[in-house]
Amino acid sequence: MLTCKEASRLMSSRQEQTLGVAERAALALHLVACRACRKVEAQMAFLRRALTSYSGRGPDRDDGTS
Repeated sequence: MLTCKEASRLMSSRQEQTLGVAERAALALHLVACRACRKVEAQMAFLRRALTSYSGRGPDRDDGTS
């Protein structure tokens, strides 16, 4: 079984690349058993949604229109 450190690395990696079958299975098994990592996964998803909805908006845009 994965450690929490390994699981968090995989959760982060899957944001940029497709995990292999064995990695996905190991991560899924770990998440079933580990409440703390499920919370980390939910926090990562929240941050990803927030950044996606924020991107390109607001006074910090760097396209010369602000």
